[in-house]
Amino acid sequence: MGAEMTEILIMLGIGAVAGWLAGIIMKGAGFGLIGNIIVGIVGSVIGTFVGGILSVNLGVGPLLGTLIWAVIGAVILLFIIGLFKRAA
Repeated sequence: MGAEMTEILIMLGIGAVAGWLAGIIMKGAGFGLIGNIIVGIVGSVIGTFVGGILSVNLGVGPLLGTLIWAVIGAVILLFIIGLFKRAA
């Protein structure tokens, strides 16, 4: 298995865990495997962006830091989606 495949599997794993945790934080349950991965990956993009703007160093390793920012971003994503659902 090449390095690229390993990176993809790590990204999917972090996305799944981040989406699941954000789902539990925001609504008490996850979204299923595919839903968790999608929410987690999009959340990771949002969290990385927010972390870059704030220039916050979490003081943890890169894998744990990525997971934390992915969860933060996924919670932000679910919060925004919730606002749109309530407005509609």
